[in-house]
Amino acid sequence: MNHVFTNADMQNLCADLQKHSRIEPELYQKFHVKRGLRRSDGTGVLAGITNICNVHGYVVNEGEVEPIPGELIYRGYNIYDLVSNAMKEKRFGYEETAFLLLFGKLPDAKELEAFEHYLSMQRELPSGFVVDMMMKAPSRNIMNKLARSILSLYSYYDEDCEETGLEYEMRTAIRLLAKLPIIMVNAYQVKRKHFDNQTLFMHPLRPGEKTAETILSMLRPDRQYTQEEAQLLDCMLMLHAEHGGGNNSTFTCRVLTSSGTDAYSAYSGAVCSLKGARHGGANIKVSAMLEDFKANVAHWDNEGEVADHIRKVLRKEAGDGSGLIYGMGHAVYTLSDPRAVILKKQAFRLAKGKEIEAEFHLLDTIERLTPVIMREEMGKEKTFCANVDMYSGLVYRMLKIPEELYTPLFAVARMAGWAAHRMEELTTGGRIIRPAYKAISRKKPYVPLSDRK
Repeated sequence: MNHVFTNADMQNLCADLQKHSRIEPELYQKFHVKRGLRRSDGTGVLAGITNICNVHGYVVNEGEVEPIPGELIYRGYNIYDLVSNAMKEKRFGYEETAFLLLFGKLPDAKELEAFEHYLSMQRELPSGFVVDMMMKAPSRNIMNKLARSILSLYSYYDEDCEETGLEYEMRTAIRLLAKLPIIMVNAYQVKRKHFDNQTLFMHPLRPGEKTAETILSMLRPDRQYTQEEAQLLDCMLMLHAEHGGGNNSTFTCRVLTSSGTDAYSAYSGAVCSLKGARHGGANIKVSAMLEDFKANVAHWDNEGEVADHIRKVLRKEAGDGSGLIYGMGHAVYTLSDPRAVILKKQAFRLAKGKEIEAEFHLLDTIERLTPVIMREEMGKEKTFCANVDMYSGLVYRMLKIPEELYTPLFAVARMAGWAAHRMEELTTGGRIIRPAYKAISRKKPYVPLSDRK
């Protein structure tokens, strides 16, 4: 009689796996292994050279890390300048930012107009794509659907999708840059219909709308949005467009590219990386944390009450039990995250006088008090700041964007950065990325099957 593989068998085998997989923490120090490709002081191990982006949050002075105000530089241009000039001129900046990242220079007026028109013309999805890829296999998770849809697009074009010529790669990148917002919104609408029993809205495209306008227009049942709302979303897209070669999803894209795989596979892998709660999914954690504070702090404007709840969260007596204040701290930024600084300023301006303003003030209080309380609770003198996730979720909510789309919107924006890094890896990389792992398992004599117990 054949043995039936039971749940108990699985539990026992997994317990065995944990035993066989254990690595003593002191071995990392013994063999000088940089866990997470990070040094002991938190700085990253250099894995490459890039012209695309500089994420600057500290200087190393005679071996010691010194905090500085954070800087985010796209192709030599400070993110503050890119955002502030677009806002000052009352125009949309994401398309200009994408052009800069992809082609290495700021476009002139003629180039920008042509690029925006080309993006608009590329937004239409292939015939039958929505039915075959979304309606026939709806997904509760939009990130999974984005990844699958990118891979599926490989099959919808007549050209050789294994080609790696730069012009072909650029056409593919722009095609995906244009289509991802449409895939995202359509996947969400199908999810609402199939899993939430809600009305399905599938609006036709409006030629000429910018990326931020297209998202709001396709998402809202009445298609209505204000210029201020669209520009705030455009600002979000600009801030999320790129963040250096070392962030997890971009590094994933470069690793896959270095293997010689096709563009669709590399970008799909980047989406899968971004889905993780330690990366692009962090803004949802902040939203859940804020709800916990709202429910357990009676007077949001009382700093003493807010401080008491922060202590409970840090002691794992409240919140999700992780002991973490989500939205605080960053791998590179120390004194400030420029994305959080810009977003906070823009969001407070739009929230002023509205009911949601109180929630922004609550987050601001959490941001100000957390570093002080953490030093008191843990006795560590460490400089850290709020990151972009602290305010992004609340901004999305203010724009009436559902929580299921917080991380997919990040992917829509970051497509520009992924593409820029893929092009750079293709043109300057030249070697497959393959770091080493220290093997510590000992040799064992082979045991015949009949003798195993």
